[in-house]
Amino acid sequence: EMAHRSGPTAYAVAYEPLRAGSIDGARGEPHDRGIRRAMKAEYEAPPATMTVVSTVFVYGLAYDTDEASLSRTAMRYGDIKSLKLVRDIVTGASRGYAFVEFATAREADNAYYRMHRSTIDGRQIAVDYTRAHAMPGWVPRRLGGGLGGRRESGQLRFGGRARPFRAHKAAK
Repeated sequence: EMAHRSGPTAYAVAYEPLRAGSIDGARGEPHDRGIRRAMKAEYEAPPATMTVVSTVFVYGLAYDTDEASLSRTAMRYGDIKSLKLVRDIVTGASRGYAFVEFATAREADNAYYRMHRSTIDGRQIAVDYTRAHAMPGWVPRRLGGGLGGRRESGQLRFGGRARPFRAHKAAK
C-alpha cells in the first residue's frame, strides 16, 4: 500500500513510529524511549487549514525574511493561495520556516523542484512536501514521532528531502 507523488519515489501511506525510527524498517522492539513514547501517544491532529497536496514547507529562511519577500520568490512558481510564515508566539520574530499553499498540486510540484536551493535574502532555502502531517497515525516530534532529524546515534529519524520516510519493501 503506497502513495505516489508525481515522481518515481514511493512514500509510506501511514505513519508507523517503529518503522520511521528504524534503519531497516524492522518490526522488532523499539530501540529508544522516543519511539516507545510515539507508539503510546494519543494524538488528534488539528483540522487542516491548508490543502496538503498543494502545500510546500520552506525552511532555512533568514530570520529577517518577511511574507513579502517570500511571496515574491514563491509567485514565480505558481499562484499562491496562502502563505504562513511561522513566527515566535512571544517575540513575533520569524522562526526561519514557512508553509506556502499553491492553487494546484502541479504548482506545488514546480516549487518543490525549482525553488529548492534558491536564495532569498542572502540565504539558500530548502523546499519539501508537507505530506507527513497528513499520514494516518502521524505523531509530532514532541511526542516522540516526527520524520525530521539527522542524528546518527541515539534516536534515528528519517524524513525530509534528504532522507524520506518511504514505504519499505516488506510493506508492499
